[in-house]
Amino acid sequence: MERKMSISFIQHRTLTAAATLLLTCLSLCSCENFLREDPKDKISQDEAYPDAYHLYLGTVVSLYSNIGGNAPSQGIQGTYRGIYDYNTFTTDEAMIPTRGGDWYDGGFWQRLYLHTWTEYEGGLQDTWEYLYKVIVLCNKSIAALQETSLIEGKQKEEYIAEVRGLRAMYYFYLMDMFGRVPIITDPEATMTTVKQNSRSEVFSFVTGELQEILPLLSESKSIVQGDFYGRITRDVAVFLLAKIYLNAGVYNDDNTADGKIPDGGKMIFSIEGTKMNAWEACLHYCMQLDDVYRLDPFYEDPFQVYNENSSENIFTIPSGRDLPQTEFQYLFRSRHYYHGAAFGWAAENGSCATSYALSVYGYESVDNPGKDIDLRFDVNYYWGEVKDLEGNTIKVGDGSPLVYYPEKATLDLSGSQWEKTAGARMRKYEVDPNALSDGKIQSNDIVLFRYADVLLMEAEALVRNGKNGNGPFNMVRSRAFSSEREATLDNILDERLMEFAWEGWRRNDLVRFGKFTRSYSDRPALEGEESGYTTVFPIPGNVILYNTSMTQNPGY
Repeated sequence: MERKMSISFIQHRTLTAAATLLLTCLSLCSCENFLREDPKDKISQDEAYPDAYHLYLGTVVSLYSNIGGNAPSQGIQGTYRGIYDYNTFTTDEAMIPTRGGDWYDGGFWQRLYLHTWTEYEGGLQDTWEYLYKVIVLCNKSIAALQETSLIEGKQKEEYIAEVRGLRAMYYFYLMDMFGRVPIITDPEATMTTVKQNSRSEVFSFVTGELQEILPLLSESKSIVQGDFYGRITRDVAVFLLAKIYLNAGVYNDDNTADGKIPDGGKMIFSIEGTKMNAWEACLHYCMQLDDVYRLDPFYEDPFQVYNENSSENIFTIPSGRDLPQTEFQYLFRSRHYYHGAAFGWAAENGSCATSYALSVYGYESVDNPGKDIDLRFDVNYYWGEVKDLEGNTIKVGDGSPLVYYPEKATLDLSGSQWEKTAGARMRKYEVDPNALSDGKIQSNDIVLFRYADVLLMEAEALVRNGKNGNGPFNMVRSRAFSSEREATLDNILDERLMEFAWEGWRRNDLVRFGKFTRSYSDRPALEGEESGYTTVFPIPGNVILYNTSMTQNPGY
């Protein structure tokens, strides 16, 4: 089965030379150039956009080439040392152990897991610059669309609304990770003129932007191949609003080092003319998706090769051999070398589940995995004796079977007999036998938002608001053939770990539940960490160096 090409997402992403030149003129590669445009051969807008079609390519479609990536810290998911890694390997869900001479990398992965990062962490700087790079591109697109006479009326409003929606999503990630960040809408802003905003101001800006543009966004499904495949549509914005209001207490906390998170139940918002608390607002947006999406029949369905047919996925990063080269390195870096070789690829023998994650699933050991182990464990992880795509046992160099030992994972395995085989490895996405680049470019679209999350957000919002959340909670469990369970906050947090393993939500969840700073699985809490200061990352040191009006987040 070959994937059919979408006119808007594939052909349109083959940009004209003029549009490409305009984009590459924008430099954000170093902190000195943060927000500064300094093109060598600047071309006029008339040259870049000679007609409405090229305007559409250069100001709207071209922006989506940034959602995925093939370089460190670029893309929302898929690459190393970016948004995903900072939201996954800082938690009780997963780690990348030091395995002898492998994966120490100057202590980077240990610092993530132990929360001992600094403001001069290179990955944080690069992630910050990536996020603002896309925001600046959005600002320039909005300005070009506002100034053009090539399109008018509703068409212009819709183009601008879509770009504003994309920009709002990038501010969501900035707000979530860094808290106090500059809100920049001026396409000519420079590093020395931007103002640092409070986290609550960013929350108000993002929610206001998303609410204002909703009527102008397409009602098409973003995951369906066609004109809006892989793009910001109304449903994507609605999902974001639900997620943001669920975290409203966190995002309205302007002092992240006082040990307190404001109560979302006591926060009142006006949503479409009705007063609601944060939990009611979250439910309001979740329920708008209930009639549009449904759970796929099987838990593994949203992650299959050619998963554009999923009834559950809401927003994905399109991926495949006929699309721009968005890398998905997570499977590649988790498999043992012989595991990758069995598929005809290389591998890096790195990431694995923590012992805490194993306990949530009910796993005990390879010899005694547990009578009540959650069935999603087999979908999410390789463990025990490993098979190839034909069901044959994979052998290591001495001819013995390759066996993963989940319960043996620790942060530093150097010298251990399980140095190369400890840990349950990432499985989740179906293997694409035709993958490219050592398996890093598969035809599975990378899942960012899906309906199971909507149901668990509903359950959590109901429980937090003093109501019964068993209905949506057990819909998710039933699909996974798990027994019914009471929708308590503790059970919901555990459910989210099992349901969304390897999907990049764990840090967001732990912060909201007030459990990000606790001790777990080889990670002692830092002195003073109970204040909550590590629930946001430090503003990169070089950013403050070049804008002395900006201050560091509390506690750093």
